[in-house]
Amino acid sequence: MSVGDKILIVDDEPDIPRLLRSYLLREGLVPLVAETGAEAIRMTRDDNPSLIVLDIMLPDIDGFEVCRRVRRFTDCPIIFLTARTEEADKVLGFGLGGDDYVVKPFSPRELVERIKANLRRSTAASRRGGADDQGDYRAGLERHFGD
Repeated sequence: MSVGDKILIVDDEPDIPRLLRSYLLREGLVPLVAETGAEAIRMTRDDNPSLIVLDIMLPDIDGFEVCRRVRRFTDCPIIFLTARTEEADKVLGFGLGGDDYVVKPFSPRELVERIKANLRRSTAASRRGGADDQGDYRAGLERHFGD
């Protein structure tokens, strides 16, 4: 984790990004906000965030599909932040490439600590070359199990 890391918050409820913004700024992180799935995909490509906080229930493309699409071009951590509590949703989120899953209502302080923990792991993995290891792992799974 480093000061100035960009955190993309994807949520159509304005209160959530507004609340998280103050907590992230106190930690030296830069909050970016998208209100739709399409906007989230564009901002992920254009702004290269260090981490994405992603709601599932969005007005256009659901968060699961957003995750699926952004995983094609980024391996930044994704934390689902959602009101959906079913185990099947959690399993799907992790299966699509999510790194964490937080259910609303939530503690902003805990979420920020989860963000920082994911950023530390992501930074450590990239220093070790972990991104390539993960790519090799996924390629091996695809060869073994198919698409």
